[in-house]
Amino acid sequence: MLWHELTVHTTEEAQEMVSNLLYEAGAGGVSIEESGSLSKTRETRYGELYDEPLNDIPLGEAVIKGYYSESVSMDEVVSEVAPRVEELRSFGIDPGKALISWRTVDEDDWAHAWKQYFKPLRVSERLTIKPTWEEYTPSSPQERIIELDPGMAFGTGTHPTTALCLRALEKHIVGGEEVIDVGTGSGILAVGAVLLGAGSVLALDLDPVAVESARQNVELNGLSRAITVKESDLLSLLGGSGATDTDAANLWPAARGEHRTDAGEAAQAADAPETLGVKLPVQIVVANILAEILVLFTEDVYRALQPGGVYISSGIYKDKEKLVGDALIASGFEIMEVSREEDWVAFTAGKR
Repeated sequence: MLWHELTVHTTEEAQEMVSNLLYEAGAGGVSIEESGSLSKTRETRYGELYDEPLNDIPLGEAVIKGYYSESVSMDEVVSEVAPRVEELRSFGIDPGKALISWRTVDEDDWAHAWKQYFKPLRVSERLTIKPTWEEYTPSSPQERIIELDPGMAFGTGTHPTTALCLRALEKHIVGGEEVIDVGTGSGILAVGAVLLGAGSVLALDLDPVAVESARQNVELNGLSRAITVKESDLLSLLGGSGATDTDAANLWPAARGEHRTDAGEAAQAADAPETLGVKLPVQIVVANILAEILVLFTEDVYRALQPGGVYISSGIYKDKEKLVGDALIASGFEIMEVSREEDWVAFTAGKR
């Protein structure tokens, strides 16, 4: 089968937004290749394996490729995508060169070939990510294996922001915590949280394809009883704006997203509290999403957490560190730790 391959030369900062634009324009899959130049230092503290050869993409840049059915008019796709990529500048996101081109390729050129580069990856002291098609033997009884089939490019765990979140979870999960994973993608953070000792996790995503991918990975790891995956956002979960911490424990979205605040009505809703898998407020919230999105719901996260609870956030490119940090402080959080890898940042913040 033949597919059209659309290539966008952009920046690491804009890669997630550009990827989303390609999906919205009908892409059946997206691949992301970041800088692999000889001057780039690769992380090896946990024995990471790098089978993918170094490339000549300049530091800070990225190449995003979207794949479209042979029947799709690529002139129309380019006409839709090009102005939206340029529009990112008006939101403070630098798309860089924003050069766009396309060609026709065979399905095997993208659907399976990438798998040869996805190898078992040690991301923390206790966590290793293993693709389902690879063999791997744990190095110690304490090592936990995340089995992963990322499906349609919703995250292999190789991105620095994923590793930063998993390491932060490892520091703060003591055992038995209830966790909310906002923007779960492939479900990797939710799975990692349970393997580290969390009692239950509610994994949320607004993309139905991501939700299906996460559910499959949860089942793959045998954690369906501990992880609940839902197509929702955090605000809907809390029942809209204006709720207090006390109110939050009694609020949840109904099956079609209506906000119910009356206990009698809510008891009859399709999404009763027990189906969420956690009881609000929770002990930990983790979100690996673009900085521009993170700042929109810091107050919602504050309401979703117990006093003394921990909020781990990443997906933050280095030039947006202050933006997110200021939003956390404005919402009442105390910043406990700022961790960095390459050009990416993660915050660990506590609810006072």
